[in-house]
Parts: sequence; C-alpha cells; structure tokens
Amino acid sequence: MARIPHVIGGEKIDAAERVQPVYNPATGEQQHELGIASAATVEQAIAAAQAALPMWRKTSLTKRADVFFNLRQLLKQRTPELAAIVTSEHGKVLSDAAGEIARGLENVEFASGLLHLLKGERDEQVSTGVDVHSVKQPVGVVAAITPFNFPVMVPLWMIASAIACGNTVVLKPSERDPSASVFIADLFREAGLPDGVLNVVHGDKVAVDTLLDSPSVKAISFVGSTPIARYIYERAAANGKRVQALGGAKNHMLVMPDADLNMTADAAVSAAYGSAGERCMAVSVVVAVGGVGDELVAKIAERMEKLTIGDGTDPASEMGPLITQEAKDRVESYVAGAAAEGGVVVVDGRETKFEGNGFFTGVSLIDHVKTDSKVYREEIFGPVLAVVRVDTYEEGLQLINDHQFGNGTAIFTRDGGAARQFEFEVEAGMVGINVPIPVPVGAFSFGGWKDSLFGDAHIYGPESVHFYTRSKVITTRWPNPDQSKVDLGFPSNS
Repeated sequence: MARIPHVIGGEKIDAAERVQPVYNPATGEQQHELGIASAATVEQAIAAAQAALPMWRKTSLTKRADVFFNLRQLLKQRTPELAAIVTSEHGKVLSDAAGEIARGLENVEFASGLLHLLKGERDEQVSTGVDVHSVKQPVGVVAAITPFNFPVMVPLWMIASAIACGNTVVLKPSERDPSASVFIADLFREAGLPDGVLNVVHGDKVAVDTLLDSPSVKAISFVGSTPIARYIYERAAANGKRVQALGGAKNHMLVMPDADLNMTADAAVSAAYGSAGERCMAVSVVVAVGGVGDELVAKIAERMEKLTIGDGTDPASEMGPLITQEAKDRVESYVAGAAAEGGVVVVDGRETKFEGNGFFTGVSLIDHVKTDSKVYREEIFGPVLAVVRVDTYEEGLQLINDHQFGNGTAIFTRDGGAARQFEFEVEAGMVGINVPIPVPVGAFSFGGWKDSLFGDAHIYGPESVHFYTRSKVITTRWPNPDQSKVDLGFPSNS
C-alpha cells in the first residue's frame, strides 16, 4: 500500500514516526498509508523553508507573478485529476470538489496581482527636504494548518497569499485527506516555484506544537474547530507569532414572512446538505419568523426526499459520505438526542439505508429546536438542519447575536429595509442577503466574529497581504553638508 510522502525542500520524503490509514469514505476501505512526522521531520521542513527564504525574498515580483500565472493554468488543466483525489479521500461529489478548486483558484488569481498588492506609499516634503516612504516586506517562514473539509481551497487561501508576499511556507494539511496538498506542491514546482518555498508535512499534535513553538516560524494560519483555534492562538501568540485562527460556526438563516418560500427552501437544502454539511459556512439553523415555519418546513422536507446520496464518483450523487466513521457516529448522536431536548425530528437521516461499509448517513431535519439544546448550541458539522421558531425579526436577530459563533449568516426577504437593517445590526463576519452561503469573492477577505475567529486578520484577499507582510517606513533626507548641525530638540516637521 502506497505511503503518502512529505515534501521537504522539493524532495518526496518517506519519514514516519508512526503511520495511520487514509480511507475512502465511500467504501470504508483503507486506500493509503500516511506517515506521521516526528518533531525532527517538522524541524527539517522548517529548516528547508528558512534556507529558501533569502533567495525567494530577492526574487523579482514579476518572476513571482509568473509562478502564479503558470499555476493558474495548471490548476485549470488538472482540475479533473485533483477533484478525483479530493473525492477519493474526502468523499464529496466530483462537481463539489471541482467547485472547491475553482474557489481556491480565485486566490491564485488574486495573488497574481502581487505587483499591485505589494505597493508601498510615498509622501515627499513632509518636512523641508525630508521624504517618507513605506514598503511591505515578508514576515519570513509561515505555517499553514488546514482542515479536512476543503483540502484544496483552504490551503490555496493561505499559501498563495503567503508565497506571493515573499514568504516561505510549511503546510500541515489534515491527516484525513492529505494527498491533495502533495499534488498542489507538485503543481507549484511545475509552475516554477523554487524548492523549499513550499513544504508539506503530515502529522498530528506533535507536528502542530513543533510549528507553534519554533522560533523560526513567524506566523501561523489555521482553520478548524473553535477549541483547537483557541489553543493555537494562545500558544502561538504566547510565542510571539502572528496568528489567524479561524474556528467553528453555527450559521443562521433568518427567514422573514415576506420571503419567497420556494426559493428559500431551495437555498436551505443546498446550504445545509451540500458536502454532507461539512462546511464551516453551511447553514445549520433556519430561524423562521412569524407564521412561515409550517409551510417552510414542509417545503424543505419535500426537497430532502429527492436528494440522491451516494459515492461521490457517481454523477447522479448530490451528496457523499462523511469523512470518517467517528464523524458519522457523532453526527447521528445529535439526531438521536434531539427529541429528548424538545425538538421534533421531521426527517431522521439515520433511517436511510446504504449498501456497503461507507461512512454514509442520511439528511436530517429537526423542527421546534430549543436554544438550550445541543443541536442548537454546538457545531454538528454534518447534514443536520435545525429550525427555530420566533415571532419577530427582533427576536430572531437577538438569537443570532447571542450565539457564541459569528462566522456567517443570511436573511431571506423581499424587504430592502429589513435587509439593510439586518446587515447593519447582525454580529457576524459574513452576511448574505438572499444568499445562503456568503463566502466573499477573492478580492475581499473571509472571516467571522466572536468565537469563529481568533486574531485580527481575516483570511485571503487584502487582509492576507497585511497578515503576511510587515510594513517598514523609511524617512529620507539628503542635506548639504554645510546644513548639518547639532540639535538636541525633538525632530520637527517644519
């Protein structure tokens, strides 16, 4: 059985302190073996990134941009191959995998404009004969720790911006679906990226802690659950590093009485059950305002009956399996306990039968969910949609603002005034107006509020340029020698 290698200094390295299986979620069968890096192997990757840093930093911006133009073409050409890798290890359907690659490609295209993005500023004659200008310089070696649910998109969100800004990278992908990261590293090399600028190590907490504690690593980017995001933020910040750590979510969709319920039901089903609900931007709570609940729930349930769940390689499949058996068991435990917490299980995904040993579960819908229940409070990360009933817009807004997570949210309405009020008042980092999954395009930045983000910088887009660079301000004066004198006073701007 093939072992998935690390990529260090441009070389495929088969080093392992331990090994663990990588499964095909659709069959439940092991398809690869993954070597788990020791601290020494991670340090080797850090050293390779450190060694590559001086030359990459000196590389002209035009040559850096050439890498990204080449990478863009390679990604477009190789999308079917990369999508197949994602589907084989994550389980999402091929079309969803291709869509993920397309969204990652947005940041590659954004990074291609690095000549503009890295411009500094200049102000002349701030004082007599004195000019000031600023430049953006790379922070150094950076680490990217990425989740299983987007094995292409999230790495490209991080590493494209980091590399474009002149940094070198150690990428630690999820150990559940790591092959896509190795493939991306190969594409970068084919695009002309020098060896050592992008390194990939596979590992667990040992690898993560080594990155967090290494004095050579200057910044950490992370996407994952809130408990781990908080841990990474606290440990890395204590070690003096820049940190952007994106955590969990509980994205609410507020449905107003004037909303088109057919459109809303379509959106709710698409956003709740796409990729088996394993999206941090999935809609997991519908907040039904006024008397729309009964009709909306009926329309959602009607659409759920028509969903096709199966192997992601089957063109007929609209939803694939969960990532592991443990994930399946955990998701189904929420459905099992929903009734005891006051919810009404309208559709029970546990009752759906599947052939084989894949990690499949059906889609679930729980109505009349109480706000003190686990189904409401916790991130399920699976195909479970909760419906909460409220009487007024104000009550629904308060629910959203009181929740610990503030990643994304949406309102469905035909009332422009209500939409604007919601946009102004809601406490979340990304807001959709009749858009159920409001992931910003690449020219903006992605990130939530409250316990959905630790650190002050959002991911990709303009904020990523700020995160992966340090500003340096230079004050310049070229006086005539006969103008020089001793002056102990504070410098003036006259």
